[in-house]
Amino acid sequence: MSNIQAVLPPSGRDLRLDLFRGIANWAIFLDHIPHNVVAWVTTRNYGFSDAADLFVFISGYTASFVYAKVMLERGFLIGTVKLMKRVWQLYVAHILLFIIYIAAIGYLAQRYNEPQIINEFNVAGLIDNPVQTIFEGLLLKFKPVNLDVLPLYIVLMAAFPFALWCLLRKPDLTLVGSIVLYFAARTFGWNFPGFPSGGWYFNPFAWQLLFMFGAWFALGGAMDSRKLIRSRWLLWVGTAYLLFAMVMTLAGSFPRLAALFPEDVFKAFNPNDKTNLAPYRVIHFVIIAFFVTRFVPRNWKGLEWDGFRPAILCGQHSLEVFCSGVFLAFVGHFLLIMNPALWMQFLVSFGGIGLLCAIAYLKDWSAKLDKKPPRVAEDGVTPIRKVGPSILTRPPRSKDAA
Repeated sequence: MSNIQAVLPPSGRDLRLDLFRGIANWAIFLDHIPHNVVAWVTTRNYGFSDAADLFVFISGYTASFVYAKVMLERGFLIGTVKLMKRVWQLYVAHILLFIIYIAAIGYLAQRYNEPQIINEFNVAGLIDNPVQTIFEGLLLKFKPVNLDVLPLYIVLMAAFPFALWCLLRKPDLTLVGSIVLYFAARTFGWNFPGFPSGGWYFNPFAWQLLFMFGAWFALGGAMDSRKLIRSRWLLWVGTAYLLFAMVMTLAGSFPRLAALFPEDVFKAFNPNDKTNLAPYRVIHFVIIAFFVTRFVPRNWKGLEWDGFRPAILCGQHSLEVFCSGVFLAFVGHFLLIMNPALWMQFLVSFGGIGLLCAIAYLKDWSAKLDKKPPRVAEDGVTPIRKVGPSILTRPPRSKDAA
């Protein structure tokens, strides 16, 4: 272990990750419902990056935090097996969602005579060539609309064992390699093939950068960047960039605002290149990550506020909440097709978030039931289990570490 250079974060849950991942799940749900006025509360309307960027970053951070310990304690092989077990869980969840999703779309289109949603959700191929289309879906090449994030997550996690091995030994060099791959993919047009044509909506060769940045950030990157994070010039320059991003993003929705800018400047940022993760999106998200690290410390007492509890639980049970949110977004979209009234938009939006919270609470309650109760001695006193020291040795952390 002498060649290990990464620094593991402190043990225990980081509630900031759960909170923001829960909020990201809510935002993804709202953003997946077209023509929904409530979706204007999400960050995608006020900057270059959005909830998807946050979701991928936190996924990389969490993966490195969890599986780095396994790899250090039990070796590369066991760490890889644990990672592949998680990949299999994600794949099964995606396939289950895929089947329910396309079945619901087909049923509602036929039941209510709304054939346009077949094309809108990119499932027309199931009618023309169902066997091949389903087979391509199992290979993650065919994806109905809004089912793009989990396949990206599956691919990034499947490739993570080797990347994690490198991050533990040469974290900075590994991040540089990720940046090189990102620019190479954008330069040479690398992407995974889609079905029946085109490529993946979330290009894995590009989006791996945010995943790796999250992993690097967890394994000492935040501590190494603390001077930059707390610098005054980043505060001013970063704030100016966030304001510029908000104006340019709003200009994409309001033609009168767009007319105030030169055409070349406007077209440089509109439409926002999400598929290949435009550099201005990366910069935007990195600034936000640095600001959150600066102003929301890990031990912030506000994280214990009961008002944050629903979002935190949605973040802790992210897979179940995310899959449910994708399906509920389709149901909400269909309801708005039938009745686009403003009151219905509010009902669909807040009712859907309420259901996501209920799913998270139910999952949390179920998980507690599965835990074995503490063993009680004959005298009714619960014995105290002595815990030995961890086999992991870490370098001392500065008190002002991020």
